[in-house]
Amino acid sequence: MDVQLSKEIEQFRQVVREFVNEVVEPAAAVIEEEDRIPEELMQQAKQLGLFGLSIPEDYGGLGLNMTEKCAILEELGKTHNGFTSLIGAHTGIGSVGIIELGNEEQRRRFLPAMAAGDKIGAFALSEPEAGSNAANLRTVAVRKGDRFILNGMKHFITNGPEADVVTVMAVTDPSKGIRGITSFLVEADFAGFRKGPADRKMGLRGSHTCQLFFEDCEVPVENRLGEEGEGYVNALKILTNGRASLGARCLGSCEKLLALSTEHALQRVQFGKPIIENQAVAHMLADMTVEVETLKSLLYRVTAMVDRGEKTIKESAIVKLYASEVYNRIADRAVQIFGGMGYMREMPVERFYRDARITRIYEGTSEIQRNIIAAQLKREYGGT
Repeated sequence: MDVQLSKEIEQFRQVVREFVNEVVEPAAAVIEEEDRIPEELMQQAKQLGLFGLSIPEDYGGLGLNMTEKCAILEELGKTHNGFTSLIGAHTGIGSVGIIELGNEEQRRRFLPAMAAGDKIGAFALSEPEAGSNAANLRTVAVRKGDRFILNGMKHFITNGPEADVVTVMAVTDPSKGIRGITSFLVEADFAGFRKGPADRKMGLRGSHTCQLFFEDCEVPVENRLGEEGEGYVNALKILTNGRASLGARCLGSCEKLLALSTEHALQRVQFGKPIIENQAVAHMLADMTVEVETLKSLLYRVTAMVDRGEKTIKESAIVKLYASEVYNRIADRAVQIFGGMGYMREMPVERFYRDARITRIYEGTSEIQRNIIAAQLKREYGGT
């Protein structure tokens, strides 16, 4: 489907495209070598408003709807995925819970600083015994007067080392199963809250994850997010919202890889002709194009559904599944088209290839997305 954006959003999209090409991409080598986002790049991202894409204007953000937000994330997906992941996690699962589930006092307290990029958000659900099985949480929260006392740990938390406010899921009533989970807003300076060292990962340099430890961590009652016992439902809402955003980032990366591969195939000469003249290469490019266009149509169909307020549990899972699988296939073909040079770190396709792999795992594995899709089908067709 054709994406209809306002003139203002199209202009903003062009500004972001220029920012990506002129500022972020030239800094990609620094991000890779030093595993950090340069401060000047962060400052320019703040000035553009990239940390407040979906935060309402009343709280200092840009107030973009899902289609508009994904159009911007699509542009950001065309550059270093570590930088894009930091922005995407903050504007997605790191802040959407406060936007949609927080009370007015919580929104006023957290969102303006988050929109400005002065406070970074993160989302903490995963634990060693609760990865795909999110209902198997071990982190507990016990009410004591006007506070909850949290004990436990989380791992693989994107933006964890930098996070100023973390949406944390903890068990408040073990007897109720998933209905005994509650979500909390834990601030970095809370007593009993500690961050582990940054993880050493295959890819996503510049985007950091770590373990988070809660040792008699005191959380004021006013930092409970939503009602007690609704944390599991809250987590599902937050993750469902984030899946279209991740699909947009994957789409941008796929479009960039297709462009790089096509340009290379036109310029690289073997056996006296550009390699695009070889049917094997031409067919890879054709297949990449088909998948990019299919993903784009699927993504923006789902964002339109979100903006209309429709239920998208199944559709968001489809987008996340398809986008991540397509990204990995296209990254693999891009390396193949570049040949030996595609395996070299001087070429961005090598970076995209490494960064693509995590998309089939985080924010719900491909297998979990298939489970969600199948479960929704059972409901639709009257299964039990």
